[in-house]
Amino acid sequence: MEHHAIEGVLILLACSVLGVSIFRRLHLPPVLGYLFVGIVIGPHAIGLLQDSDLIHLLAEIGVVFLLFTIGLEFSIGHFLTMRRIVLGLGGAQVLLSTLAGALIAWLSGVHWAGALVAGGALAMSSTAIVVKQLNEQLEIHSRHGRLALGVLLFQDLAVVPFLVAIPILAGGALDGLWLSLGIALLKGVLALAIMLAAGRWLLRPLFHVIAAARSTELFTLTVLLVTLTAAWLTYLLGLSLAMGAFLAGMMLSETEYKHQIETDIRSFRDVLMGVFFISIGLQLNLHTLSSVWPLVLLMLVGLVLGKGLLVMLLTRWLGYENGVALRTGLALAQGGEFGFALLALALNRHLLSPTDSQAILATIILSMLLAPPLLRYNGRIAKALFARSYLKGRYTETRHLGWAARELGEHVIICGFGRIGQNLARFLRADGIDYVALDLDPYLIRDAWEAGEHVFYGDSTHGEILRAAGLARARAMVITFDDAHTAERIIEATRKRRGDLPILVRTRDEADLERLEHAGATQVVPETLESSMLLARVLLQRLDIPDDVINERIEQERADHYRSLRGLFAGEAEALRDRLHSVTVHPEGKAVGSTLAALELGAVGIRVEAIRRGGIRGEHPDDGMCLEAGDVLILRGGQDALKRIEPLFHGPN
Repeated sequence: MEHHAIEGVLILLACSVLGVSIFRRLHLPPVLGYLFVGIVIGPHAIGLLQDSDLIHLLAEIGVVFLLFTIGLEFSIGHFLTMRRIVLGLGGAQVLLSTLAGALIAWLSGVHWAGALVAGGALAMSSTAIVVKQLNEQLEIHSRHGRLALGVLLFQDLAVVPFLVAIPILAGGALDGLWLSLGIALLKGVLALAIMLAAGRWLLRPLFHVIAAARSTELFTLTVLLVTLTAAWLTYLLGLSLAMGAFLAGMMLSETEYKHQIETDIRSFRDVLMGVFFISIGLQLNLHTLSSVWPLVLLMLVGLVLGKGLLVMLLTRWLGYENGVALRTGLALAQGGEFGFALLALALNRHLLSPTDSQAILATIILSMLLAPPLLRYNGRIAKALFARSYLKGRYTETRHLGWAARELGEHVIICGFGRIGQNLARFLRADGIDYVALDLDPYLIRDAWEAGEHVFYGDSTHGEILRAAGLARARAMVITFDDAHTAERIIEATRKRRGDLPILVRTRDEADLERLEHAGATQVVPETLESSMLLARVLLQRLDIPDDVINERIEQERADHYRSLRGLFAGEAEALRDRLHSVTVHPEGKAVGSTLAALELGAVGIRVEAIRRGGIRGEHPDDGMCLEAGDVLILRGGQDALKRIEPLFHGPN
């Protein structure tokens, strides 16, 4: 390796460490630090580092790894459920943004072909910045996070027809445009088919063999090989490198190696993404910017405000409220990395002049510099502008919840009232301990509330909801949600207000144990591991092992964070056949005056768990009990059986 290459790497690393450290101290996103470093040390400023093919290659690989990790978060089923967002919202945004940008560029004197490319470049948003920032803020699974990600996925797909169309536009012959776009579409379908086949018949067996070797470095090398091979395959088909990596990630998300792969790839992704952001900063020519700054400033305002407003209006058109629409618009109100690729190709094909391309480049870079603070404060901006409409529902929930919990103290807050939350509530009720449960399933809440459960509709990731639930007076909190992202946000909201509150978190996957403890959980209970230890206790007792020996082993396992039980093959298929359902006896219902035995509910597989009468709940009622109007029965059974017996309790239609 030549000495100047080593010097360049040292300069890059040293300036990155310094820049990111300063921005961290200022509580600013590291993305801004990387961009600032690239601008300052680039060839158009101090000149410590020159723009090179090596830096561009590393930057592109960083984007490849980013899209690969995004793919790991999305199974094929998840992707299909988002098709309305991806195709509807994403397609409308790209089409309208491209046309608007092209019209403005054409009116400014740019040739129509170059104007169309410029509009396409400005229509793209930064997948790298948006996904990284939303992930750090735990908002990637929120409503505006899912909407933004769906649009970004369509934008990545839309790059392909632009890359196909630019050479044709440069040649001036439009006869073969639609044919070339059709071929590109067929290539995309072919790439997807190849990835699906590879995921089914190649990737899983390959990782089985690699994992059997029990070599960490071999596993990591295989992950790198699969990622880059997938990117190379789509590149050969004329698609983007990032698209292949995304498809490979989606295939591997269906395997049991997902979490280990994500852990191994994270360090490569973060470092190379830093190089990517530095490479963006290197391209900004400050001298050119000084001569065209009025145009750049005007374009910047138009891009951020115009694009953000367009996304907001389209999101409102889909039926989302103003606050969610605004947060989605703020998340996408910037240019993106794929815009640079379109500009570079258009410049090489002489569709854009150097002055025009530099102005557009500066606009995109400056918009990307504005993106992190807009993303960080998107919630505050939405609340400030749409406080009444955005928070109206939450204020209603808070008032209702606060009034109901006003006299509670030393109670337990249960976040999530599914199977586990309901079982915990029964134990607490049996010991005379008050509780407040929060959930977002209106049907579950309706049934549980009618049955006398102290459950309310409320998003427990919001601090004001927790405060209304009596967080300041609570004795403990239990988080039963299966989603680790949601649990992490609840912990964060709680710790801001109660640093001393014991927080118990249930998780199905032991891979999230350290992550949730680091977030502030007092204790994390992995469901599958605790079930194993409970079964082991019963088994060892049957084998006449002394109780003190069993207890010592189990407590030692918990103290060691279940280390000897983790890292094993984990496969779980849960099918909850029975469920609870509450039904109220109507005054004109057939069941009025009948005994439970006479109804013969057991013949259809229904069991009466409890009856609530006059505010008093009786568990396991006697079969000879005669039903009265207004009684609330808590029934257990299959869904079909419950539907069949409901007419007994309802009045005439």
